Amino acid sequence: MIRVLLVDDQPLIRSGFRALLDVEDDIEVVAEAADGSEAVALAREHVPDIALIDIQMPVVDGIEATRRIAADPALAAVHVVILTNYGLDEYVFDALRAGAAGFLVKDIQPEDFLHAVHVAARGNALLAPSITRTLINRYVTQRLTTGTGTELGELGELTNREREAVALVASGLSNNEIADRMVISPLTAKTHINRAMTKLHARDRAQLVVLAYESGLVTPRNS
Repeated sequence: MIRVLLVDDQPLIRSGFRALLDVEDDIEVVAEAADGSEAVALAREHVPDIALIDIQMPVVDGIEATRRIAADPALAAVHVVILTNYGLDEYVFDALRAGAAGFLVKDIQPEDFLHAVHVAARGNALLAPSITRTLINRYVTQRLTTGTGTELGELGELTNREREAVALVASGLSNNEIADRMVISPLTAKTHINRAMTKLHARDRAQLVVLAYESGLVTPRNS
């Protein structure tokens, strides 16, 4: 059973998403919140698998709520998915840096929304390669060229194979594709990625992508 926390300051939006989730046999909405502060409290109370959080809310916004959830060791298994009206923008980028596993636009098709919930529950990032490229070109590149990227001393702790695996993750490849490229088994590829995430203190693949580019491990290409 996938346990979901719904967070949006608009009751009608919450009701719409809940109606979709309630008809699924393997999904349970365990709680609803109208602001980020309430969301963090309910996340600590219920420890859901997925927290669907609106990015712009009163009191505490989605970015800060994501940051608080990501910073709580007791909530390490909670996958935050950001809900937005606007697609990929600077707020979404900040949410990914704060620890979100990905994002969804609110006008998503119902079947795509349900698929995304299952993907996030498995611990996979909701970042398609096209989204990754847009993320890099719009925001990571800008931060690197303006000198505001993150310097990560932990990069020196990565092995050569871990660095290679992280670079391929940042290119949007799956574990199987990374395994093929590195001529290793998918399990070994996953091991390299998990070890790199641990060393870089990344919650998931989405944050690993951001860290890889901000740190300079991977250089953005112009498109």
